[in-house]
Amino acid sequence: MVNSNRILYNQGETPDHCVVIKYVPHVGDSKRAMDEYTSEIMMGGTNTLVIHNTCEDSLLASPLIIDLIVLAELCERIQFKVENETQFQKFNSVLSFLSYMCKAPLVPRGTPVINSLFRQRCCIENILRACIGLAPINHMLLEYKIQRPETITVPTTLVSGKNKENRKESDSDDTDCEK
Repeated sequence: MVNSNRILYNQGETPDHCVVIKYVPHVGDSKRAMDEYTSEIMMGGTNTLVIHNTCEDSLLASPLIIDLIVLAELCERIQFKVENETQFQKFNSVLSFLSYMCKAPLVPRGTPVINSLFRQRCCIENILRACIGLAPINHMLLEYKIQRPETITVPTTLVSGKNKENRKESDSDDTDCEK
């Protein structure tokens, strides 16, 4: 995994931790994990937290697998066309935005890898918004960074059901993926 992702690790660089997984037949689906987290504290001291976790592995993964299947099925049904194109097209068979639910993002050749969980989630949200005809949410908020804020006009599609054309910054809606 280190060799496949040059964004996280430079040439010759490796993680500073070790993961050991051993199969123990008598525990069955119950997985046991022991994690140690060490941090520096005042005057050069160290603090180590040791966490022992026992859980049913397949029960933890089941909701994630169901979401992956539902989103993959939905994406198989979506067809779209870009302005001035006559033919509808489908998503690439490598559904990179499903990386939100996986450990290591997989992308088509030549596509940038996005390792930000927040950006991966917003990508899924914006695709679903496009499916129902809503504009994507971007987090630049350029309309609030102009010199004269009294001239701000927010499109009614962002007003979430309110029929006001002009809104002040204090009227912002907390339902989008900014929070």
